[in-house]
Amino acid sequence: MTVDQVVAELKAMGSEGIKKIFLRHGAKEPVFGVKVGDLKKIQKRVKKDHALALALFDTGISEAMYLAGLISDPPKMTRAQLQKWAKKATWPMTSEYTVPWVAAESLFGAELAREWIDSPKESIALSGWATWSSLVAIKPDEELDLDELADLLDRVATGIHQAPNRVRYVMNGFVIAVGSYMLPLAPRAKAAAEQIGHVKVDMGETDCKVPNALEYIRKVEKSGRAGVKRKTAMC
Repeated sequence: MTVDQVVAELKAMGSEGIKKIFLRHGAKEPVFGVKVGDLKKIQKRVKKDHALALALFDTGISEAMYLAGLISDPPKMTRAQLQKWAKKATWPMTSEYTVPWVAAESLFGAELAREWIDSPKESIALSGWATWSSLVAIKPDEELDLDELADLLDRVATGIHQAPNRVRYVMNGFVIAVGSYMLPLAPRAKAAAEQIGHVKVDMGETDCKVPNALEYIRKVEKSGRAGVKRKTAMC
């Protein structure tokens, strides 16, 4: 498929109702209002098409940018391309999901995560913390620097409540990810979660809630899924 064909299909699939929901969640125009489930139907047909993914992301259309991540081939992403995607991400669907998923499966995940979490630009900082969350979810523990991750937990525990609004949400998610996917650091993550307590985030005109990190980790442990890694960051 060409980028024009995909965009035409996305436009035809759009719904005003879904568009209004996306706008309430921070989507930026242009946005058509296409359900993620419908995007995955296109993904199933296209599978992997890296050139098409790059072209779709460049359109700036919210759904096209999300679809770009699903059909991308992360190991083919250059550092410059990932930096471009992080800078162009326009709302949480791309900055908290698309960009981190692709970055975590690329050759530059950890180094970009380290850089991005220190960015003064909120959307890039979101991508940094979310990339760390994806990395701990998919990488074997032996491929991760446990001391570095422990230091990041300490950083969250002491600084989360002073962080920018949406960054607080993904920092909380990072604690959950470490506690859920990394058995060696689970006690440290639960201690950080207990120290953090309730995290207040302005979620706009949505019903979204900030999960309690300690309760979430305990639920994962109770379900028997603690330490079970994911095959891919994308979902």
